[in-house]
Amino acid sequence: MVERALLIGAYTDTGKKVEAESLLAELEELVDTLGIPVIERKIVFHREQHARYLVGSGKAQEIVDLAKERECDVLVFDNELSPSQQRNWEELAGITVADRQEIILDIFGARAQTREARIQVDLARMEYSLPRLTRAWSHLGQQGGGIGAKGEGESQLEQDKRKIRLQIDRLKRELETVRKSRATQRKDRKRAPVPNAAIVGYTNVGKSSLLRRLTGAEVLIENKLFATLDTTTRKIALPNKQPLLLTDTVGFVRKLPHQLVEAFNATLEEAALSDFLIHVLDASQPEVMEFYNTTMKVLTDLGADTKQMLVVFNKVDKVSDPFALSALRRHFPDAVSVSATTGEGMEELVERISEFVGRGAMTVDLRLPSERADLLARLHREGSVRELHYEEGFTRVAAAIPTRSLEVFAPFLSVPDATLVDETVAAE
Repeated sequence: MVERALLIGAYTDTGKKVEAESLLAELEELVDTLGIPVIERKIVFHREQHARYLVGSGKAQEIVDLAKERECDVLVFDNELSPSQQRNWEELAGITVADRQEIILDIFGARAQTREARIQVDLARMEYSLPRLTRAWSHLGQQGGGIGAKGEGESQLEQDKRKIRLQIDRLKRELETVRKSRATQRKDRKRAPVPNAAIVGYTNVGKSSLLRRLTGAEVLIENKLFATLDTTTRKIALPNKQPLLLTDTVGFVRKLPHQLVEAFNATLEEAALSDFLIHVLDASQPEVMEFYNTTMKVLTDLGADTKQMLVVFNKVDKVSDPFALSALRRHFPDAVSVSATTGEGMEELVERISEFVGRGAMTVDLRLPSERADLLARLHREGSVRELHYEEGFTRVAAAIPTRSLEVFAPFLSVPDATLVDETVAAE
Protein backbone atom coordinates (compact mmCIF):
# COMPACT_ATOMS: atom_id res chain seq x y z
CA MET A 1 0.00 0.00 0.00
CA VAL A 2 1.30 3.46 -0.90
CA GLU A 3 0.02 6.67 0.65
CA ARG A 4 2.18 9.57 -0.59
CA ALA A 5 2.88 10.00 -4.31
CA LEU A 6 5.30 12.29 -6.13
CA LEU A 7 4.35 12.75 -9.80
CA ILE A 8 7.05 13.33 -12.42
CA GLY A 9 6.56 14.58 -15.97
CA ALA A 10 9.68 14.66 -18.16
CA TYR A 11 9.78 16.43 -21.54
CA THR A 12 12.47 17.24 -24.11
CA ASP A 13 10.79 19.90 -26.29
CA THR A 14 10.60 23.36 -24.71
CA GLY A 15 7.56 24.12 -26.84
CA LYS A 16 5.61 21.31 -25.19
CA LYS A 17 5.85 22.43 -21.57
CA VAL A 18 2.15 23.36 -21.42
CA GLU A 19 1.19 19.97 -22.84
CA ALA A 20 3.45 18.23 -20.31
CA GLU A 21 1.77 20.14 -17.47
CA SER A 22 -1.67 19.21 -18.80
CA LEU A 23 -0.71 15.53 -19.00
CA LEU A 24 0.70 15.64 -15.48
CA ALA A 25 -2.57 17.17 -14.21
CA GLU A 26 -4.43 14.33 -15.92
CA LEU A 27 -2.06 11.82 -14.29
CA GLU A 28 -2.99 13.32 -10.92
CA GLU A 29 -6.66 12.57 -11.70
CA LEU A 30 -5.71 9.01 -12.62
CA VAL A 31 -3.74 8.52 -9.40
CA ASP A 32 -6.56 10.09 -7.40
CA THR A 33 -8.96 7.58 -8.98
CA LEU A 34 -6.89 4.86 -7.30
CA GLY A 35 -7.24 6.67 -3.97
CA ILE A 36 -3.55 7.59 -3.67
CA PRO A 37 -2.87 11.11 -2.28
CA VAL A 38 -0.59 13.23 -4.48
CA ILE A 39 1.93 15.23 -2.43
CA GLU A 40 3.57 17.15 -5.28
CA ARG A 41 3.87 17.34 -9.08
CA LYS A 42 7.22 18.07 -10.72
CA ILE A 43 7.93 18.92 -14.36
CA VAL A 44 11.45 18.03 -15.53
CA PHE A 45 13.07 19.27 -18.74
CA HIS A 46 15.90 17.18 -20.20
CA ARG A 47 17.61 17.68 -23.54
CA GLU A 48 17.87 14.01 -24.54
CA GLN A 49 16.66 10.55 -23.53
CA HIS A 50 18.98 8.69 -21.15
CA ALA A 51 19.00 4.92 -21.12
CA ARG A 52 19.49 4.51 -17.35
CA TYR A 53 16.92 6.85 -15.78
CA LEU A 54 15.24 8.49 -18.81
CA VAL A 55 16.68 11.78 -17.45
CA GLY A 56 20.30 12.51 -16.51
CA SER A 57 21.74 11.10 -13.28
CA GLY A 58 21.94 14.58 -11.71
CA LYS A 59 18.23 15.30 -12.25
CA ALA A 60 17.43 11.75 -11.12
CA GLN A 61 19.18 12.39 -7.79
CA GLU A 62 17.31 15.70 -7.41
CA ILE A 63 14.00 13.85 -7.82
CA VAL A 64 15.00 11.19 -5.28
CA ASP A 65 16.09 13.87 -2.78
CA LEU A 66 12.73 15.65 -3.22
CA ALA A 67 10.86 12.37 -2.66
CA LYS A 68 12.80 11.74 0.57
CA GLU A 69 12.28 15.32 1.73
CA ARG A 70 8.50 15.03 1.19
CA GLU A 71 8.45 11.49 2.69
CA CYS A 72 6.89 10.00 -0.47
CA ASP A 73 6.57 6.23 -0.80
CA VAL A 74 5.88 6.06 -4.56
CA LEU A 75 7.23 7.85 -7.65
CA VAL A 76 4.77 7.96 -10.56
CA PHE A 77 6.09 8.95 -13.99
CA ASP A 78 3.84 10.31 -16.71
CA ASN A 79 6.39 8.88 -19.15
CA GLU A 80 6.59 5.25 -20.20
CA LEU A 81 9.49 3.58 -18.38
CA SER A 82 11.27 0.54 -19.75
CA PRO A 83 11.59 -2.45 -17.36
CA SER A 84 15.28 -1.67 -16.80
CA GLN A 85 14.60 2.03 -16.12
CA GLN A 86 11.92 1.06 -13.58
CA ARG A 87 14.41 -1.24 -11.81
CA ASN A 88 17.11 1.45 -11.84
CA TRP A 89 14.77 4.03 -10.30
CA GLU A 90 13.67 1.65 -7.54
CA GLU A 91 17.29 0.85 -6.70
CA LEU A 92 18.16 4.56 -6.60
CA ALA A 93 15.11 5.75 -4.67
CA GLY A 94 14.44 2.72 -2.49
CA ILE A 95 10.67 3.13 -2.96
CA THR A 96 8.01 1.90 -5.38
CA VAL A 97 8.17 3.35 -8.90
CA ALA A 98 5.30 3.20 -11.40
CA ASP A 99 4.53 4.79 -14.77
CA ARG A 100 1.34 6.02 -16.42
CA GLN A 101 0.73 2.64 -18.04
CA GLU A 102 0.75 0.80 -14.71
CA ILE A 103 -1.65 3.34 -13.16
CA ILE A 104 -4.14 2.97 -16.02
CA LEU A 105 -3.89 -0.82 -15.87
CA ASP A 106 -4.60 -0.75 -12.11
CA ILE A 107 -7.66 1.45 -12.68
CA PHE A 108 -8.95 -0.85 -15.39
CA GLY A 109 -8.35 -3.84 -13.11
CA ALA A 110 -10.39 -2.24 -10.33
CA ARG A 111 -13.25 -1.13 -12.62
CA ALA A 112 -13.77 -4.16 -14.90
CA GLN A 113 -17.13 -5.82 -14.23
CA THR A 114 -18.10 -8.16 -17.05
CA ARG A 115 -16.23 -11.31 -17.98
CA GLU A 116 -14.99 -9.80 -21.23
CA ALA A 117 -13.58 -6.68 -19.56
CA ARG A 118 -11.87 -8.74 -16.84
CA ILE A 119 -10.25 -11.02 -19.43
CA GLN A 120 -9.05 -8.02 -21.44
CA VAL A 121 -7.57 -6.31 -18.38
CA ASP A 122 -5.90 -9.50 -17.13
CA LEU A 123 -4.37 -10.03 -20.55
CA ALA A 124 -3.03 -6.48 -20.71
CA ARG A 125 -1.58 -6.70 -17.18
CA MET A 126 0.13 -10.03 -17.92
CA GLU A 127 1.73 -8.64 -21.08
CA TYR A 128 2.87 -5.55 -19.15
CA SER A 129 4.30 -7.62 -16.27
CA LEU A 130 6.15 -10.27 -18.28
CA PRO A 131 9.30 -8.21 -19.11
CA ARG A 132 9.32 -6.79 -15.55
CA LEU A 133 9.53 -10.10 -13.72
CA THR A 134 13.26 -9.77 -13.08
CA ARG A 135 12.41 -7.11 -10.46
CA ALA A 136 10.75 -9.76 -8.29
CA TRP A 137 13.67 -12.22 -8.48
CA SER A 138 16.76 -9.98 -8.63
CA HIS A 139 17.64 -10.91 -5.02
CA LEU A 140 18.14 -14.53 -6.11
CA GLY A 141 20.21 -13.79 -9.19
CA GLN A 142 23.58 -14.68 -7.63
CA GLN A 143 22.55 -17.87 -5.83
CA GLY A 144 23.61 -21.38 -6.77
CA GLY A 145 25.36 -22.11 -10.02
CA GLY A 146 28.65 -23.40 -11.33
CA ILE A 147 30.06 -23.56 -14.82
CA GLY A 148 27.20 -24.04 -17.28
CA ALA A 149 24.59 -24.09 -14.51
CA LYS A 150 21.68 -21.71 -13.95
CA GLY A 151 21.32 -19.91 -10.66
CA GLU A 152 18.28 -20.57 -8.47
CA GLY A 153 16.93 -17.11 -9.24
CA GLU A 154 17.17 -17.55 -13.00
CA SER A 155 15.48 -20.95 -12.74
CA GLN A 156 12.57 -19.51 -10.73
CA LEU A 157 12.33 -16.55 -13.13
CA GLU A 158 12.06 -18.86 -16.14
CA GLN A 159 9.36 -20.89 -14.38
CA ASP A 160 7.35 -17.77 -13.66
CA LYS A 161 7.76 -16.48 -17.22
CA ARG A 162 6.56 -19.82 -18.57
CA LYS A 163 3.51 -19.71 -16.30
CA ILE A 164 2.64 -16.18 -17.42
CA ARG A 165 3.04 -17.08 -21.10
CA LEU A 166 0.67 -20.01 -20.58
CA GLN A 167 -1.81 -17.69 -18.84
CA ILE A 168 -1.53 -15.20 -21.72
CA ASP A 169 -2.29 -17.95 -24.24
CA ARG A 170 -5.28 -19.10 -22.14
CA LEU A 171 -6.64 -15.55 -21.80
CA LYS A 172 -6.31 -14.99 -25.56
CA ARG A 173 -8.33 -18.15 -26.21
CA GLU A 174 -11.00 -17.06 -23.72
CA LEU A 175 -11.13 -13.59 -25.25
CA GLU A 176 -11.60 -15.08 -28.72
CA THR A 177 -14.55 -17.10 -27.39
CA VAL A 178 -16.11 -13.96 -25.89
CA ARG A 179 -15.57 -12.07 -29.16
CA LYS A 180 -17.36 -14.80 -31.09
CA SER A 181 -20.24 -14.55 -28.62
CA ARG A 182 -20.34 -10.79 -29.10
CA ALA A 183 -20.35 -11.25 -32.89
CA THR A 184 -23.32 -13.62 -32.57
CA GLN A 185 -25.21 -11.10 -30.43
CA ARG A 186 -24.42 -8.39 -32.96
CA LYS A 187 -25.62 -10.59 -35.82
CA ASP A 188 -28.87 -11.26 -33.96
CA ARG A 189 -29.36 -7.52 -33.50
CA LYS A 190 -28.74 -6.90 -37.20
CA ARG A 191 -31.40 -9.42 -38.23
CA ALA A 192 -33.99 -7.12 -36.75
CA PRO A 193 -33.23 -4.01 -38.82
CA VAL A 194 -32.65 -1.51 -36.05
CA PRO A 195 -29.89 1.07 -36.59
CA ASN A 196 -27.11 1.38 -34.02
CA ALA A 197 -25.22 4.47 -32.87
CA ALA A 198 -22.06 4.27 -30.76
CA ILE A 199 -21.38 7.01 -28.21
CA VAL A 200 -17.64 7.74 -28.26
CA GLY A 201 -15.38 10.32 -26.67
CA TYR A 202 -12.64 11.07 -24.17
CA THR A 203 -12.98 9.59 -20.71
CA ASN A 204 -15.21 11.51 -18.26
CA VAL A 205 -16.92 13.68 -20.90
CA GLY A 206 -20.36 12.41 -19.84
CA LYS A 207 -21.09 9.56 -22.27
CA SER A 208 -22.87 7.42 -19.66
CA SER A 209 -24.79 10.46 -18.38
CA LEU A 210 -25.96 11.12 -21.94
CA LEU A 211 -27.03 7.47 -22.36
CA ARG A 212 -29.04 7.67 -19.12
CA ARG A 213 -30.65 10.97 -20.12
CA LEU A 214 -31.66 9.62 -23.56
CA THR A 215 -32.83 6.15 -22.50
CA GLY A 216 -33.58 6.34 -18.78
CA ALA A 217 -31.24 3.37 -18.33
CA GLU A 218 -29.67 2.72 -14.93
CA VAL A 219 -25.99 2.88 -15.85
CA LEU A 220 -23.01 3.73 -13.65
CA ILE A 221 -22.24 7.43 -13.56
CA GLU A 222 -19.25 8.79 -11.63
CA ASN A 223 -17.13 11.91 -11.93
CA LYS A 224 -13.99 9.81 -12.34
CA LEU A 225 -11.79 8.73 -15.21
CA PHE A 226 -12.76 5.36 -16.70
CA ALA A 227 -15.96 5.01 -14.67
CA THR A 228 -17.34 2.89 -17.54
CA LEU A 229 -15.29 0.06 -19.02
CA ASP A 230 -18.04 -2.28 -20.18
CA THR A 231 -19.94 -1.68 -23.39
CA THR A 232 -23.65 -1.16 -22.71
CA THR A 233 -26.40 -1.12 -25.35
CA ARG A 234 -29.87 0.32 -24.76
CA LYS A 235 -32.84 0.86 -27.07
CA ILE A 236 -34.76 4.11 -27.46
CA ALA A 237 -37.77 5.08 -29.59
CA LEU A 238 -37.30 8.25 -31.62
CA PRO A 239 -40.19 10.72 -32.18
CA ASN A 240 -41.03 9.07 -35.53
CA LYS A 241 -41.40 5.71 -33.69
CA GLN A 242 -38.15 4.48 -35.26
CA PRO A 243 -36.20 2.41 -32.70
CA LEU A 244 -32.49 3.01 -32.25
CA LEU A 245 -29.82 1.09 -30.34
CA LEU A 246 -27.40 3.32 -28.43
CA THR A 247 -24.06 1.83 -27.35
CA ASP A 248 -21.87 3.41 -24.67
CA THR A 249 -18.18 2.63 -25.23
CA VAL A 250 -15.03 2.85 -23.11
CA GLY A 251 -13.55 6.35 -22.96
CA PHE A 252 -10.27 7.29 -24.59
CA VAL A 253 -7.27 8.85 -22.89
CA ARG A 254 -3.93 10.25 -24.00
CA LYS A 255 -1.01 7.81 -23.85
CA LEU A 256 -3.33 4.82 -23.56
CA PRO A 257 -1.10 1.73 -23.07
CA HIS A 258 -0.77 -0.14 -26.35
CA GLN A 259 -1.61 -3.39 -24.54
CA LEU A 260 -5.02 -1.94 -23.68
CA VAL A 261 -5.62 -0.63 -27.20
CA GLU A 262 -5.16 -4.18 -28.48
CA ALA A 263 -6.92 -5.89 -25.58
CA PHE A 264 -10.00 -3.64 -25.82
CA ASN A 265 -10.29 -4.00 -29.58
CA ALA A 266 -13.41 -6.16 -29.21
CA THR A 267 -15.09 -3.52 -27.06
CA LEU A 268 -14.18 -0.74 -29.47
CA GLU A 269 -15.44 -2.79 -32.42
CA GLU A 270 -18.91 -1.50 -31.50
CA ALA A 271 -17.79 1.91 -32.73
CA ALA A 272 -16.36 0.52 -35.97
CA LEU A 273 -19.49 -1.53 -36.75
CA SER A 274 -22.15 1.01 -35.76
CA ASP A 275 -24.25 2.87 -38.33
CA PHE A 276 -23.05 6.26 -37.10
CA LEU A 277 -21.14 7.81 -34.19
CA ILE A 278 -22.16 10.30 -31.51
CA HIS A 279 -18.87 11.99 -30.55
CA VAL A 280 -19.23 13.66 -27.15
CA LEU A 281 -16.92 16.53 -26.18
CA ASP A 282 -16.65 18.22 -22.77
CA ALA A 283 -17.13 21.86 -23.73
CA SER A 284 -15.89 23.02 -20.32
CA GLN A 285 -12.38 21.57 -20.78
CA PRO A 286 -9.62 23.91 -22.07
CA GLU A 287 -7.97 20.92 -23.83
CA VAL A 288 -11.20 19.94 -25.62
CA MET A 289 -9.59 20.02 -29.09
CA GLU A 290 -6.69 17.87 -27.93
CA PHE A 291 -9.19 15.37 -26.49
CA TYR A 292 -11.08 15.42 -29.81
CA ASN A 293 -7.86 14.67 -31.73
CA THR A 294 -6.97 11.83 -29.34
CA THR A 295 -10.35 10.18 -29.89
CA MET A 296 -10.18 10.67 -33.67
CA LYS A 297 -6.73 9.05 -33.77
CA VAL A 298 -8.06 5.89 -32.08
CA LEU A 299 -11.14 5.88 -34.34
CA THR A 300 -8.83 6.17 -37.35
CA ASP A 301 -6.84 3.17 -36.12
CA LEU A 302 -10.14 1.25 -35.88
CA GLY A 303 -11.21 2.32 -39.36
CA ALA A 304 -14.24 4.15 -37.93
CA ASP A 305 -13.19 7.73 -38.72
CA THR A 306 -15.07 7.81 -42.04
CA LYS A 307 -18.46 7.08 -40.48
CA GLN A 308 -21.17 9.70 -40.20
CA MET A 309 -20.53 11.56 -36.97
CA LEU A 310 -22.74 13.78 -34.84
CA VAL A 311 -20.62 16.00 -32.59
CA VAL A 312 -22.17 16.85 -29.20
CA PHE A 313 -20.87 19.53 -26.81
CA ASN A 314 -21.75 18.31 -23.33
CA LYS A 315 -21.50 20.17 -19.98
CA VAL A 316 -22.34 23.54 -21.56
CA ASP A 317 -23.80 24.53 -18.17
CA LYS A 318 -20.24 24.47 -16.79
CA VAL A 319 -18.67 26.65 -19.50
CA SER A 320 -17.38 29.85 -17.91
CA ASP A 321 -15.93 31.41 -21.09
CA PRO A 322 -18.64 32.08 -23.73
CA PHE A 323 -15.96 33.03 -26.28
CA ALA A 324 -14.43 29.55 -26.00
CA LEU A 325 -17.83 27.96 -26.71
CA SER A 326 -18.32 30.29 -29.70
CA ALA A 327 -14.93 29.24 -31.07
CA LEU A 328 -15.91 25.58 -30.71
CA ARG A 329 -19.17 26.18 -32.56
CA ARG A 330 -17.28 27.87 -35.40
CA HIS A 331 -15.04 24.81 -35.63
CA PHE A 332 -18.01 22.41 -35.49
CA PRO A 333 -20.95 24.36 -36.99
CA ASP A 334 -23.24 21.30 -37.06
CA ALA A 335 -22.62 20.28 -33.43
CA VAL A 336 -25.36 20.15 -30.80
CA SER A 337 -24.83 21.81 -27.40
CA VAL A 338 -26.36 19.97 -24.44
CA SER A 339 -26.12 19.37 -20.72
CA ALA A 340 -26.80 15.78 -19.73
CA THR A 341 -27.13 17.01 -16.13
CA THR A 342 -29.77 19.74 -16.63
CA GLY A 343 -31.38 18.40 -19.82
CA GLU A 344 -30.56 21.53 -21.83
CA GLY A 345 -30.51 20.90 -25.60
CA MET A 346 -31.74 17.29 -25.36
CA GLU A 347 -34.78 17.87 -27.61
CA GLU A 348 -32.55 19.24 -30.38
CA LEU A 349 -30.18 16.29 -29.92
CA VAL A 350 -33.00 13.76 -30.34
CA GLU A 351 -34.14 15.57 -33.50
CA ARG A 352 -30.62 15.49 -34.94
CA ILE A 353 -30.25 11.80 -34.09
CA SER A 354 -33.55 11.18 -35.93
CA GLU A 355 -32.13 12.97 -38.98
CA PHE A 356 -29.01 10.79 -38.90
CA VAL A 357 -31.12 7.63 -38.66
CA GLY A 358 -33.34 8.81 -41.52
CA ARG A 359 -30.45 9.28 -43.91
CA GLY A 360 -28.51 6.28 -42.68
CA ALA A 361 -28.47 2.68 -43.88
CA MET A 362 -28.80 -0.68 -42.16
CA THR A 363 -28.04 -4.27 -43.04
CA VAL A 364 -31.01 -6.64 -43.46
CA ASP A 365 -31.61 -10.26 -44.46
CA LEU A 366 -34.62 -10.52 -46.78
CA ARG A 367 -36.67 -13.39 -48.22
CA LEU A 368 -38.29 -12.03 -51.39
CA PRO A 369 -40.93 -14.00 -53.33
CA SER A 370 -39.65 -14.98 -56.77
CA GLU A 371 -42.51 -13.11 -58.47
CA ARG A 372 -41.55 -9.80 -56.78
CA ALA A 373 -38.80 -8.80 -59.20
CA ASP A 374 -39.84 -5.20 -58.58
CA LEU A 375 -38.57 -5.42 -54.99
CA LEU A 376 -35.23 -6.81 -56.12
CA ALA A 377 -34.92 -4.01 -58.66
CA ARG A 378 -35.72 -1.46 -55.96
CA LEU A 379 -33.03 -2.96 -53.73
CA HIS A 380 -30.44 -2.52 -56.48
CA ARG A 381 -31.68 1.02 -57.08
CA GLU A 382 -31.91 2.30 -53.49
CA GLY A 383 -29.57 0.08 -51.52
CA SER A 384 -26.51 -2.12 -51.80
CA VAL A 385 -26.98 -5.85 -52.43
CA ARG A 386 -24.22 -7.83 -50.71
CA GLU A 387 -25.33 -11.46 -51.12
CA LEU A 388 -27.89 -13.07 -53.41
CA HIS A 389 -29.10 -16.70 -53.31
CA TYR A 390 -31.88 -18.10 -55.51
CA GLU A 391 -33.96 -20.80 -53.83
CA GLU A 392 -37.21 -22.50 -54.73
CA GLY A 393 -40.03 -19.98 -54.64
CA PHE A 394 -38.04 -17.07 -53.26
CA THR A 395 -34.76 -15.15 -53.34
CA ARG A 396 -32.65 -14.70 -50.21
CA VAL A 397 -30.89 -11.32 -50.13
CA ALA A 398 -28.44 -9.66 -47.73
CA ALA A 399 -28.44 -5.93 -48.42
CA ALA A 400 -27.84 -2.50 -46.93
CA ILE A 401 -30.94 -0.34 -47.29
CA PRO A 402 -31.73 3.29 -46.38
CA THR A 403 -33.68 3.56 -43.13
CA ARG A 404 -36.51 5.26 -45.02
CA SER A 405 -36.99 2.07 -47.07
CA LEU A 406 -37.52 -0.12 -44.01
CA GLU A 407 -41.31 0.10 -44.14
CA VAL A 408 -41.38 -1.33 -47.68
CA PHE A 409 -39.12 -4.30 -46.96
CA ALA A 410 -40.16 -5.06 -43.35
CA PRO A 411 -42.75 -7.74 -44.39
CA PHE A 412 -39.98 -9.71 -46.13
CA LEU A 413 -37.45 -9.87 -43.30
CA SER A 414 -35.96 -13.33 -42.75
CA VAL A 415 -36.81 -12.99 -39.05
CA PRO A 416 -39.98 -10.85 -39.12
CA ASP A 417 -40.94 -11.63 -35.53
CA ALA A 418 -37.53 -10.80 -34.04
CA THR A 419 -37.81 -8.59 -31.01
CA LEU A 420 -35.22 -6.50 -29.28
CA VAL A 421 -34.86 -6.07 -25.57
CA ASP A 422 -32.67 -3.73 -23.66
CA GLU A 423 -29.41 -5.49 -23.00
CA THR A 424 -25.98 -5.04 -21.60
CA VAL A 425 -23.76 -6.55 -24.27
CA ALA A 426 -21.52 -9.38 -23.09
CA ALA A 427 -22.72 -9.11 -19.49
CA GLU A 428 -22.55 -12.27 -17.47
